[in-house]
Amino acid sequence: MPQLPEELTLPEAMVPAIPPNPPVTPKDAATVALVREGSAGMEVFLLRRVAGMAFAGGMTVFPGGGVDRRDADTSVAWVGPEPAWWGRRFGCDPTMARALVCAAVRETFEESGVLLAGRDDISVVADAAQYADVRHALVNREVSLAQFLADAGLVLRADLLRPWANWVTPAEEPRRYDTRFFLAVLPEGQHADGQTSEADHAGWQRPQDAIDDWKAGRVGLLPPTWMTLAELREAGTVAAAMAMDRATDKIIPKVVRRGSTLHAVLPGDPEYDRAPLHLDPAPGDEVAGR
Repeated sequence: MPQLPEELTLPEAMVPAIPPNPPVTPKDAATVALVREGSAGMEVFLLRRVAGMAFAGGMTVFPGGGVDRRDADTSVAWVGPEPAWWGRRFGCDPTMARALVCAAVRETFEESGVLLAGRDDISVVADAAQYADVRHALVNREVSLAQFLADAGLVLRADLLRPWANWVTPAEEPRRYDTRFFLAVLPEGQHADGQTSEADHAGWQRPQDAIDDWKAGRVGLLPPTWMTLAELREAGTVAAAMAMDRATDKIIPKVVRRGSTLHAVLPGDPEYDRAPLHLDPAPGDEVAGR
């Protein structure tokens, strides 16, 4: 696993000086790193979240979001590894595993316009733009993924997804998510557009270029996004990334203060077991009354 760089800091507003006690129970969520092979190598689709959003506002992320209760609908026509297989990979029961895979497909469609579904187990939708109206209905919760697929005569292609990682928001934060990361290749003929109210910019980048933008201060990255980009950079190609058999144990960072900045530390880091139960205010905050 790549090491988080020292200069990767967390926004001060994300972590209160006195964390919730007991910690907030994380909400289940799914995120998809959508990749394609570009002229200069593997590229990944990224969105910049609207600055005013309550969680990760202004940050550059992959498409994804929280699990909806209807994502567990057992009527979804399904092709690929069964929910029990996904449950073993992500350490959850088959019902939650089904919901996570459905949420991954739904959120990818809602936020990027890419639909991981087809008429049968060997076909994939070539032009998802024909379902633009349903896409908006999904966003507005006017229709469920199961209803959409059934009405369109489509099956969910779970075999197009790969399990990648499982990140849990640190216990110090008031908004927490247990997010399962998936990897998927952009289906031939489809286009990712990023037409979502949750983002103000979207596009394809090589993982290294996205990291370089972060180094230059042009974008903000949270630790799971930075780490996934670094891992994809190491994989090198789409084929190599999709062929990886990755461990998906939960990664729960802790938060420490180094001087005036907040940092995430991961299991195995010497600071991890010594992380305090609360964070002292940043220097100067006491004087300012904050």
